[in-house]
Amino acid sequence: MYQETIFSKIIRREIPADIVYQDDLVTAFRDISPQAPIHILIIPNKIIPTVNHVTAEDEQALGHLFVVAAKIVQQEGIDESGYRLIMNCNKDAGQEVFHLHMHLLGGKNLGKLIS
Repeated sequence: MYQETIFSKIIRREIPADIVYQDDLVTAFRDISPQAPIHILIIPNKIIPTVNHVTAEDEQALGHLFVVAAKIVQQEGIDESGYRLIMNCNKDAGQEVFHLHMHLLGGKNLGKLIS
């Protein structure tokens, strides 16, 4: 088993978070340091440190991240205006918590990702 993270505690509701969605596979909650008006993290409930650690048995949960993202953008009213989904892998990409997670960003024009 991989090392526990702060996200593990959020999943188990041991620390407070603004959870917008949770089921048996994934949890989604608002980022405490938002980089856009809407900034939600969607995480698998199983600890997977990085994309490098994904296995075939994770396929259902990781596919479900996108299904949940589609539900959330509709709830947030940004499905038509647009949004960005980002996953960082390891330190050079900016990953800070080593529990795979997808950033859902929207609520404004986000501009180019890379210039």
